[in-house]
Parts: sequence; structure tokens; C-alpha cells
Amino acid sequence: MIASASLDPPPLLLASTSPYRARLLQRLQLPFETCAPAVDECAETTADPGQRARRLAVRKARAGAAQYPRYAVLGSDQVASCDGRILSKPGHAAAQMEQLQWLSGKTAVFHTAVALIDPSGGRALRQRLVTTRVRFRRLEAETIARYVQAEPAADCCGGFKCEGLGITLFQSVHSPDPTALEGLPLIATAAMLRQAGMALP
Repeated sequence: MIASASLDPPPLLLASTSPYRARLLQRLQLPFETCAPAVDECAETTADPGQRARRLAVRKARAGAAQYPRYAVLGSDQVASCDGRILSKPGHAAAQMEQLQWLSGKTAVFHTAVALIDPSGGRALRQRLVTTRVRFRRLEAETIARYVQAEPAADCCGGFKCEGLGITLFQSVHSPDPTALEGLPLIATAAMLRQAGMALP
């Protein structure tokens, strides 16, 4: 959380409690803080997965900006879909195994949105949506059980960690932004930060 007494606050706020997004944002070597945006994701009922991801990213950014108006605020969200079904985070190992079994041999689309509210220029809003297509190998039940035991990922959309052992579950990945699948598209994020006047290394 942000220390309100800070005399020299960092210019950037990540409106997310995700440790995965925070680790990704650290790669840009900009000082930033995090906050928990007061956004009920379950209340978002938009059927289109891309629009849902966009709306949630914007709502998170706006929630952070309402709390900390002096900061440039990043919000992000990811929504996965396959065969017309929106995938949720499994939540526990049994659901993780069930979701991976259902994805076996299929192509899932991961819609990763990022929104930036710039404190200059009247709180200008910038947003991007990056789409990643993941083709899963045909996965045997034994393979899935071995993976879930080796790498618990019930808190991840799709039930895997592509930056870890989860990459072995794939047949192919197609995306214009390789970090989008991990939860924060850094190419798009860096471009928006530069547009906002932030100097990146």
C-alpha cells in the first residue's frame, strides 16, 4: 500500500494485487507502487471477452485514480475464452485439472487489456487490448495430474503458468506481445507510458 506521508511519491501506480503483474512491471525499471482497486470483477457481465477485459482494466485504473489522483494509474485484466465459454481462475487443484482436461487439444484465446490514466491532460485515458491464441497439446490425465502437482496454478487464468512448466502443455502460442499471456502486455504498456511522457530505460 502507498504511504500517504511520502514526500516524493513514485509517478506510477499499479492498481492490482497480482504478484505476476507486479513482477512484469518491474522489468520496465520504473518506480511504482501498488494498490487494491475496489472493483467487483464478478459484477461485470459483458458477454464479449475482449470487451469484458477492457472494461475491467479501465474500471481498475479509474478506481486507483480515484484513491490516488496524483499518480499515473495502470489497470489490467485478462479474460480467456474457448469454444464460446469464458474461463475463470480454477481456484483449487481439482478445478485446475478439470479445466486443463477440457482445454486439451483446443485453442483458447486470452484477451489481455491494459489501461493507463494519466494525471496530466485532464486524466487522459489510454487503453490497449492484446489477443493471444494458445493451442494446447492433447493432454493425458496422467500428464495433467503430474503438471498440477509440480506447478500449482489455480490462481491463474487457464490453470497454468506459461512462464514456468506450463509452457510444456502447449502446441503453439501466437501473440504480438509475449508478456500478454502472463497478465500484463509490456510492449503495449511501455508504449502508453512513453506517450504519457515517462522516460523508460
